[in-house]
Amino acid sequence: MPGLTITQITVGAFQENCYIVSDSGSGATAIVDPGSDGDRIIAEVERQGGTPEAIWVTHAHVDHIGAVAAVKRRWDVPVFLHPLDKPLYRVGGRQAEVYGLPYEEPPPPDREFAEGDTLTLGGTTLHVMHAPGHAPGHVVIHGHGNALVGDCLFAGSVGRTDLPFSNPAHLEASLQRITKLPPDTVLHPGHGETSTIAVELTSNPFLNGTARVVRAY
Repeated sequence: MPGLTITQITVGAFQENCYIVSDSGSGATAIVDPGSDGDRIIAEVERQGGTPEAIWVTHAHVDHIGAVAAVKRRWDVPVFLHPLDKPLYRVGGRQAEVYGLPYEEPPPPDREFAEGDTLTLGGTTLHVMHAPGHAPGHVVIHGHGNALVGDCLFAGSVGRTDLPFSNPAHLEASLQRITKLPPDTVLHPGHGETSTIAVELTSNPFLNGTARVVRAY
């Protein structure tokens, strides 16, 4: 039976979660949101002994793309990004300047995510959901009881909508779609701890009706 192994590495000033996602049978591996500390990410992939096949970027905020260049230099694998996030990707250096972060310009994306895409790692297939709101080209990658939700949904909170190109109404619609995944789906967010759909529907104030997604001014 195909299976999925997901390793979380928390990196950088924003404590962003990079994920190493591997097919347990073949070792085929994708590196998701390499945001910083490229050497650490590379060392962990090499320690696991998998075969990198892709870099998957859920969205192009600087804390999720800061180590793309280092990883791509080590393994010349395709970088996947939704086309609506290309403008953010191109200004990663400017984002880094705002926060005073070191930054190496990544190469252009090689392939485009699209709603409904199927991604294959060895014998494991995963699916792409376009989930805009926090960023226009944000995607969620899900399957085998797991969802890599980027910065859409966190344990107890949701993604910011006060950033350039964010849209509160779009995020609310995306959250409705994400929470239709099976209740026992494990959520792997861009920051913080894992959770499940069932737990968040009960305890997350933005999902249980006690808080609303609004734009901060």
